[in-house]
Amino acid sequence: MEDRIGEIRVADNVVAAVAGVAAAKIEQVTLRSGAFYQDWAKKLNGGAKGIHVAVADGQVVIGMRVSVKYGTPIHRVCHLLQEQVKDSVEEITGLVVEAVDVYVEAVDL
Repeated sequence: MEDRIGEIRVADNVVAAVAGVAAAKIEQVTLRSGAFYQDWAKKLNGGAKGIHVAVADGQVVIGMRVSVKYGTPIHRVCHLLQEQVKDSVEEITGLVVEAVDVYVEAVDL
């Protein structure tokens, strides 16, 4: 039996930062920032641009707004992005990633 000595909580902005670093490893994808006020709110809260995180009961749902380089098979690169983000967040935070939702908003020419 494992002795518990207290709680560990990981803030949403920490999860978003880990997800952002993982996403940056995928060359064909660029995170998209939101409107001016969304970006301003993210800066105040310490979040990462283009990433929304919800943590509840050790479960994480991540939403990512991205653009994809023209000529890249969107479904393949987004699946790779989902796997990369899920694996990184679970390994670094110890939380369980329930979903990584990817919203492709643009194609970079």
